[in-house]
Amino acid sequence: MTCVIDASVAVKWFVEERGSTAARTVLSKGEPLLAPDLILVETSNTAWKKVRRKEMTREQGEAMVRVLPLYFDRLVHSDALVVRAYALANHLNHPVYDCLYLALAELEDVDLITDDERLVKVVSLTEYRHRVRAIERGLR
Repeated sequence: MTCVIDASVAVKWFVEERGSTAARTVLSKGEPLLAPDLILVETSNTAWKKVRRKEMTREQGEAMVRVLPLYFDRLVHSDALVVRAYALANHLNHPVYDCLYLALAELEDVDLITDDERLVKVVSLTEYRHRVRAIERGLR
């Protein structure tokens, strides 16, 4: 089953933290994975922060940045999603950059798998609640 993956999940493919096992299970299924191209910027920024905090080496961060695009079947240009993401952000009162992932999931009629608890909570009482799955539930 094709799904959209956000940066909170993709980082867990490379870094051991809560949810990493579940994130790697999603990856190991070999199903088609999609994301907005923003994921490259978000995960690269996370790698940079982790290097600065000495949670990973520069080489590990660079490897993460180089390899990540290979894990996706398709990266969608944000310009194709930003108008809908903006509308979703206003509707949900949630940041546009997170709503890019939701806009892609909506466009492709697939689920978004995330470890962003705020996003899961925001959509929990909306029509998008069935579109967004927390990583721990993303293994069905």
